[in-house]
Formats: sequence, structure tokens, C-alpha cells
Amino acid sequence: MLKPFRNQRLADTILMVEPHDFDYNPETGKDNEFQKEPAPQIKNINTKAMDEFNNMVEILRNEGVNVLVLGKSKSAWIQTPDAVFPNNWFSTERDGNVVLYPMLAENRRAEKRIRAVENLLTRNGFYVRNIINIGRLDESDMCLEGTGSMIIDHANDVVYAARSKRCHPVQFANFLDLREYGQGLMFDTRSSGGFPIYHTNVMLSIGEQFSVICSECIPDLEERQTVLDSLENSHHVIDITIEQMEQNFCGNILQLRNKARERLIVMSQNAHDGFTEEQRETMRKYGKLVAIPLETIETVGGGSARCMMAEVFLPSLKDKPKESEVPL
Repeated sequence: MLKPFRNQRLADTILMVEPHDFDYNPETGKDNEFQKEPAPQIKNINTKAMDEFNNMVEILRNEGVNVLVLGKSKSAWIQTPDAVFPNNWFSTERDGNVVLYPMLAENRRAEKRIRAVENLLTRNGFYVRNIINIGRLDESDMCLEGTGSMIIDHANDVVYAARSKRCHPVQFANFLDLREYGQGLMFDTRSSGGFPIYHTNVMLSIGEQFSVICSECIPDLEERQTVLDSLENSHHVIDITIEQMEQNFCGNILQLRNKARERLIVMSQNAHDGFTEEQRETMRKYGKLVAIPLETIETVGGGSARCMMAEVFLPSLKDKPKESEVPL
């Protein structure tokens, strides 16, 4: 029987989606303060985004990361300007389950191409045991946008979540119960503009032995201390400022391992430049810093490097249970 193996927290395979329809999304712009609508004279946004995407794929593959790329849908019924951020609608776990999540924006729900993702995963040797949906299939109120709205500490069985329109507390509790995580920590956040941070993964990242957090954006001091105490229990905490979070996407980073099991910390060039040298030196203790230019995707899309990578934690097909091993 497959086990979750949640203590193995770093993926060596990621799934990325080509940004064929990339553009400013007014639906998500309602609560994503990180998005900036481009001026009318700015042209070729889609081409620039595709160039940044292809460059990121090449850089990661050269670093030894297994990158699976999902191309454009041939039967899309609606434009999907945010499809380049797939970690919001699905995640994978080591017990063979693929988990689907309810999305807030209607045009983002069209990104859910589960059959195409399942085919891509199985063609590349991964075993999909179950497809699990969080909430109702037509859920539009109690949203929970995957590993954008939740940061999962696989080793310590703790899930962190910033309360927002995209992270409903009832759905968060539903996820914890369904996937049997040991503890969930939900907290309020506030941007420099006074609004909730739209996704937890722009203010918090958890690596193997370190974490990056913008604790300044948690206004309740008791909640802030609870989160910091929990992280500091097993991680070296790097605390960034609101400016580093909002202007540089320093919280939107992801630690991976490559085929040689070397540790990598993937971020945008903007995030790399936004960290202080002391912070960069601290992170280098835990992996090679891989900085990728993502100016167009960050500015227009309001998301950065971490948002573009859906981690693949699935077991390989060779671990699929044989018929003789399945109890009757």
C-alpha cells in the first residue's frame, strides 16, 4: 500500500503550463494588488511572457530539474490568461493522489485540464492513483486555490494559510480533514494598501531547513508570533519586509532538488536582487540560488516563479500495486 511519505518535502519534477493566452486578467485584478495593467502602448505582452517561460524551462532543465510542459489546449472554450500559474488548481501527493481545487475567478476555472495533466504525468512514468476534488465541482464561494493559498510543510505535517477570498476557512478545514494533515494555521494578512494578501505563497515559502516569511504583513501580533514559533521550531527563518514582498516577490520562491539530489532555490531575478546580500548568503547554505528574469509575467500576471511551478510528488508507475497485492 502506498504511503504519503510527507517527510520528503522537495520535488525533483515540476509541471509548467505554456502562457499562450497570457495577458492582464481583470477578474483576478480585483483582489490581486501585485498585478499591474499595462499601458495601451505596451505591445507583444504574450510574446514576452512566452519568451520568459521558455527561458525558465531551459534554465531549470540545465540545472537538472525534470520539467514537464503542458501546451495549449486545442479545445479551449475561454481565454485563460493566468494558465501559467497551474499550482493554484491542482497539486500532487506521494500517495498517488492528484488534488483539484475550487478557483475564485470564473475564467481561471477553465484552466482545469485534468485529463491532459493526467496523460502528461502517466506518459512520463508517474502513477495517478486517485483524482480528488476539494469542495463541489461547481464551487464558486468557498474557494481554496491550491498551493497558492496554502503552504504545506510536508515534513512536520503543518499547513499554513492566509485568510482571503481565495482561501475560505471552511474549505481550508475541509482540506485538512480530507487529506489528514496534523495541523492547520490560518491567519489574517494586510498589505501596504490595507488589503488581505491574495495568496499565501507570495508572503511565505517553506524549504527543507529554511523558510522565508513576511511576518510584518500579519497584523495580529499573537497570530504573527504563533506562525513564527511554528516555523522556527524546525527552520531557519528569513524575515523579509513588505517592500521586498510586494516590489520584489521575495516570498514567492521554491526549493527543489535536481536529478543529482542537489538543492536549488528557484526565484525571479527581481526577487534575487530584492534580497539583501546577508539574506542571499543565508539561503546559499541551503541550496544554489537560481534566478530567472520574469519581468512581464510578474508585472502583468501578479505572480512569480513559485506560482509557475506545480510540484510533482507522485510515485512512479513501477510502484503501482500489482493486482495480486490488492486486498479483496
